[in-house]
Amino acid sequence: MAPSVIKFDHLERMTDDTGLLEHSLGRIPRRREGYSTDDNARAIWACLEWMALCEDKGEKERLHRLLDRYLAFLLWAQNDDGTFHNNFFFDRTKEEETPSDDCFGRSFWATALAYVRLSDPARREAAADMLRRAMPAAWELRSLRGVAWGVATCGVLLTEGRPLGVDQEEVAALAARLEQRLLAAYWEHAGDDWHWYEPELTYANGVLPWALWTAYRRAPRDEVKEVAEKSLAFLIEKMSGPGGVIRPVGNRGWCSRRYRADWDQQPLDVMKLALAAREAYWATDDERYRGVVRRCLAWFYGQNDGNAPLADPSDGSCCDGLGPNGPNPNRGAESTLSYLLTAAIAQSISVEVVVDEYVNNETVRMAGTRV
Repeated sequence: MAPSVIKFDHLERMTDDTGLLEHSLGRIPRRREGYSTDDNARAIWACLEWMALCEDKGEKERLHRLLDRYLAFLLWAQNDDGTFHNNFFFDRTKEEETPSDDCFGRSFWATALAYVRLSDPARREAAADMLRRAMPAAWELRSLRGVAWGVATCGVLLTEGRPLGVDQEEVAALAARLEQRLLAAYWEHAGDDWHWYEPELTYANGVLPWALWTAYRRAPRDEVKEVAEKSLAFLIEKMSGPGGVIRPVGNRGWCSRRYRADWDQQPLDVMKLALAAREAYWATDDERYRGVVRRCLAWFYGQNDGNAPLADPSDGSCCDGLGPNGPNPNRGAESTLSYLLTAAIAQSISVEVVVDEYVNNETVRMAGTRV
């Protein structure tokens, strides 16, 4: 069978005139669950990744239409102080919440990518406005994952950014401050058998070494490379099962020095590992990292602990997780975007996966991903 074509049907199904809905029942959007800024920021990122890879004019036009919805959502979700409100009811009213550094970091990253990658001045101005308003709030980042997004965002603005009314010296100072926080966290918690930034591996772990690899590519320094290399190697080890199959840390207890949960496995964690491995490959040209990306993509197609595919190439959807009894049948925004982003990451470094699995009751041969 010819290489599978990535489709965005489910992403479009989950998107209405407000933005991307958060959850689904099976393949059908659950409107009562509302929207999250987290998912709309990830959707901006996914659209930009695939717009750079897509060869089909019609699909590119669809991605542009979707991108406009997600950019409008972030523009609406940004607070007066530059932060972003995360959770909204279906009637567009705000849910009560504690402000989230992670949400801010993802949104900061998405707007920076939109600013540097889009050629249309009108769309870029919307992204630039959000970035200018967000910069003061970025100095207040505290959670490590928010800090990691901040490091990567500053790197993009310093290496690819065009003038946007933000002082480049301020961006460089912010990048240095956030980078030092990641390094300090690593040296505080790392030991002979624990090469990590925290006392536990929890969720979205790959974003931490990824951020340092982005910093190293921008301004190579031995200390940064050492920490990025050791922490990514540690994460790859902890996320590998027998035969090298990818085994995400389960969210039923996470992973500490004494315990590791195997279930439930989340697509987001696989995508973040692929993201870190791609950045390490770009920094080192080490083929081992391409192999990690290949194993991450294969996880979605059935090379996992359940021997069950989670992604459906027929519409681009993905199951919400993998448990001891098999995949979760619901196909929400986060899992679907994790699949689409992993496929884009793989294609961007010419990684292909060939695996025989049953999808939609047919044996198919999947050889890489393309559009």
